[in-house]
Amino acid sequence: MPEINTNHLDERQVQLLAEMCILTDENDNKIGADTKKNCHLNENIDKGLLHRAFSVFLFNTENKLLKQYHWCKMSTQRCLKAEVGTPLEEVHPDEMKYLVRIYYKAQSDGIWGEHEIDYILFLRKNVTLNPDPNEIKSYCYVSKEELKEIMKKAANGEIKLTPRFKIIVDTFLFKWWDNLNHLNQFVDHEKIHRM
Repeated sequence: MPEINTNHLDERQVQLLAEMCILTDENDNKIGADTKKNCHLNENIDKGLLHRAFSVFLFNTENKLLKQYHWCKMSTQRCLKAEVGTPLEEVHPDEMKYLVRIYYKAQSDGIWGEHEIDYILFLRKNVTLNPDPNEIKSYCYVSKEELKEIMKKAANGEIKLTPRFKIIVDTFLFKWWDNLNHLNQFVDHEKIHRM
């Protein structure tokens, strides 16, 4: 088992790794809880550790996509506040549109990985952004064409994207993006899309 060195992390980053995630079985039945750190270690993923996650695709009113934000436990409303600095009163939970759940497993590197059932949510609204630098180093809104260019650069190895984001973009995102005014047709509370 490789030694996990967290000496380079600041106090806030250590706190983030200590946050709890909801553990599930492969059918998304809750079976317990564990830390974000433990849930993302490949050694635990290889033993079957699976957790619930939530991804919010945030669009402005010009239909440009911000960055995809990804959380393990907290309500998405609280996470918008914690990670991108959006005041709680700016986003009501009813404004977020749940679409689907996605099951996936991917290594990020030799130590870290992802093994999650990810709830995909959409929010289309202009919101205040004041990101936590421990979570987000930079951000900008992108058009569909700009995201396609980003995906080409990722495919050529020029930039790195998370496996989860690539899966969602390649499989679903552009179809959803083309139908932002008609997302109800994609809502599926029953199926877990297995990637």
